[in-house]
Amino acid sequence: MSLVIENVHLAPVAGPEIPSGWLLVEGDRIAALGEGPAPGAPGAERLDGSGCLATPGLVNTHHHLYQWASQGLAQDATLFEWLVALYRVWAAMDAEIVRGAAGAGLGWLALSGCTTSSDHHYLFPKGRGDLFAAGVEAAREVGLRFHPARGSMDRGESRGGLPPDEVVEDLEDILAATAEAVDAYHDPSPSSMLRVAVAPCSPFSVSGELMSESAALARDKGVRLHTHLAETADEEEHCLAQLGLRPVDYLEKLGWLGPDVWLAHAVHLSDADIARLALTGTGAAHCPSSNGRLGAGIARVSEMLRRGVNVGLGVDGAASSELTPLAGEMRQALLFQRARYGPAALTARQALELATLGGARNLGRGDELGTLEAGKLADIALWRVDGPYAAAVADPVCALVFGPALPLARLLVGGRTVVADGELRTTPQDALGRAGAEARRRLLRLAGEV
Repeated sequence: MSLVIENVHLAPVAGPEIPSGWLLVEGDRIAALGEGPAPGAPGAERLDGSGCLATPGLVNTHHHLYQWASQGLAQDATLFEWLVALYRVWAAMDAEIVRGAAGAGLGWLALSGCTTSSDHHYLFPKGRGDLFAAGVEAAREVGLRFHPARGSMDRGESRGGLPPDEVVEDLEDILAATAEAVDAYHDPSPSSMLRVAVAPCSPFSVSGELMSESAALARDKGVRLHTHLAETADEEEHCLAQLGLRPVDYLEKLGWLGPDVWLAHAVHLSDADIARLALTGTGAAHCPSSNGRLGAGIARVSEMLRRGVNVGLGVDGAASSELTPLAGEMRQALLFQRARYGPAALTARQALELATLGGARNLGRGDELGTLEAGKLADIALWRVDGPYAAAVADPVCALVFGPALPLARLLVGGRTVVADGELRTTPQDALGRAGAEARRRLLRLAGEV
């Protein structure tokens, strides 16, 4: 199947913008793009993009989809207080809850222009069904490209960790389950809709042995590594007290810096930390709304970019970033950097690059996703910039990044329509929302909170 999008403002991210241009999609790839009238394409569907801005589909590089079912709790807590309050709630989750929460979360992401999402699921209560498979099924239904990261925790309170012992797993069980998840689901092909990463949770919930063994497992299987790092000042104090090292020093000791690694948050970094991330090619997932919600601080994104660190955006779990659209994180990233460093700290186009190519590179897919170029996968967001209010902003990229999330005229994933005219077309979006709400009711009931 072929599609021509014409009369559209193109923001390719790689290369100059084209105020009036066209895109040709053939199968799951962008075949060509250019300026002026679109060429003939016999048999192709033609879509008039007048009044629209075309960008690469947005890439979400850090999320916890199960947390859709626990939004609005511990509203005024720090990260550690929030985790202590929620660990035992999450311990009640089952596959039904994860399926409902993940479907709602992924549908919400799609409606905000997201075509690829990661998911860091790190808590697996025993006897509650296949929680990893539940997330995969939800992504297939919604139609997003999916990068689930099999997370883990093995360091409970009795070993100096933060989580209660009843929510952690044994090291050998973790390694076996992680290997099984990679073998069952990871698809390394260029058009892949599903790739798996290995993702021990954090230095305050995971042993050094698990970190080292997970790195060896991931590299043996050729998949990427992900973890939380340097999110709060509390974490640094914990690492110094329990491990005798600052967070980045600890990762370096365990062999966890490299071009196959991306780190969530990376808020509390020294100049030397940033230099090491840049030198080793280690990426970062910036989650501005979540960091602000928990009072964690403002990541040094402008400095990381200047020093050559790859940075993508992440919504983070909805329980610390309630109802946050991925498109809105571009605005938050821009405003946070400017609030800290001044109005030249981050431009609208840099924020768009964080949300697209930066995210694609974090996931190891910079050659396939993140820009509008011939040969790349046809993951495309078509934003309406001609509404009665948005039309007052002459620069469409400014309208997208500086303002609230714009409506989508079309969202394509591999050339397939996922959203059209602001509505999901792959599955009934109201049903997804109701399933997400039911997941919350079920979780709180099972956790004894209602």
